[in-house]
Amino acid sequence: MSRRILIVLAVLLIAGGILLDSSLFIVSQTETALVLQLGQPRRVILDPGLNVKRPFVEDVVMYDKRVLDFEPPHEEVIVSDQKRVVVDSYSRYRITDPLLFYQTVGTEAGVRARLAAIVSGSLRRVLGNVTLSDILSAKRAGIMIQIRDEVAAQAKEFGVQVVDVRLRRADLPEENSQAIYARMVSERQQQASQYRGEGAEAAQTVRANAERERTVILAEAQRDAQRVRGDGDAQAIKLYADAYGQDKAFFAFYRSLQAYRAALTGRDTSFVLSPDSSFFRFFGGPSGTGLPSPAPTPAPAPAQH
Repeated sequence: MSRRILIVLAVLLIAGGILLDSSLFIVSQTETALVLQLGQPRRVILDPGLNVKRPFVEDVVMYDKRVLDFEPPHEEVIVSDQKRVVVDSYSRYRITDPLLFYQTVGTEAGVRARLAAIVSGSLRRVLGNVTLSDILSAKRAGIMIQIRDEVAAQAKEFGVQVVDVRLRRADLPEENSQAIYARMVSERQQQASQYRGEGAEAAQTVRANAERERTVILAEAQRDAQRVRGDGDAQAIKLYADAYGQDKAFFAFYRSLQAYRAALTGRDTSFVLSPDSSFFRFFGGPSGTGLPSPAPTPAPAPAQH
């Protein structure tokens, strides 16, 4: 008898545990709960804590109420200056109305698919009215705000609040990047050639100015040298003249000695001169009268008829 009672108690405890487990559920601080009865929403639980539901009849769907991230696929957009741009964006949202969220999209995967379409359309509309330079400038913040406002307005119908939409990267397509890179290389080479030409022209100008200054300096130096040499020659001539004027005989003797030294120094020097030439007049003495005077030439005899 006691064994049957134990079995019944055990069965009751097990059944009570199963019933209790299917009746109680806990909502954490980061979640909201939606109670469904046979697939139909019955109530929304926003506050955390322990809650009760009808066992085997009602189900509970939990939604995260924190800010969630969503990264849509890359989009290739044509901006207003007819340039193709590959845009990489991300969005942040939170579920604010669990009931509306369940009725419209049901799950996070569903809302991500809907947000991807909304973000794509907003990107094309907004970026189609701006230029590439606007996206890469300080106007980018205003563009992102405009995209966020459009996406947020359309996402309200899903019970979702879009917190932020950001353009993480905006690049040109690969083929355009290569073409632009080649054009940049060509422009840099052209600028380099221009700078080299300007440098060569400036160098030529500097060389020409230096050559002109050199010519002027040399000419002035030669002029000054000629003037100094002329002054020196004039002073030398004056000194010679003064010395010659003081003692003409000594000066003639001194000049003749210089002439002898200059003329008779070489070993192979040969002279064909008359012994009584005036060149050798000082060989007989310092007075220059030591050599006999040349014999007079006889006068020619008168012609006979």
